[in-house]
Amino acid sequence: MERTLVLIKPDGVRRKLIGKIISFYEKKNLNIIALKMLRVNRELAEEHYSQHKGRQYFNELIEYITEGKLCAMVIEGRDAITIVRNINGNKDPKIAPMGSIRGIYASDTTKNLVHASDNMENAEKEIKIWFPEFEIC
Repeated sequence: MERTLVLIKPDGVRRKLIGKIISFYEKKNLNIIALKMLRVNRELAEEHYSQHKGRQYFNELIEYITEGKLCAMVIEGRDAITIVRNINGNKDPKIAPMGSIRGIYASDTTKNLVHASDNMENAEKEIKIWFPEFEIC
């Protein structure tokens, strides 16, 4: 079983899409094993996006993820990382499949509703950042 981190970003929360987004994952028989709502401070945001530090869009990412509450989840299931990333769709909503979360609901490359870990190493790292209380077995 794989685990991955998923964030429903502030625009998704503000637009009241949490339930709709979660249903995409549940319909693929994935399990939400941890979930919390929080307002992210700059320190946590910079830790999460540390690989982008120094890039032109870094501050825009930080401002976006800290602009309101978000929903953080740990999702578990067979091939969870690949399945979740396919469900989310391409980060550019103009080319995201229409049946994906971003294809249906997103309209901007930066403000694209959701984040998901891209591989097992990053999933483990990101889960520790967002769920330090969560024990990975």
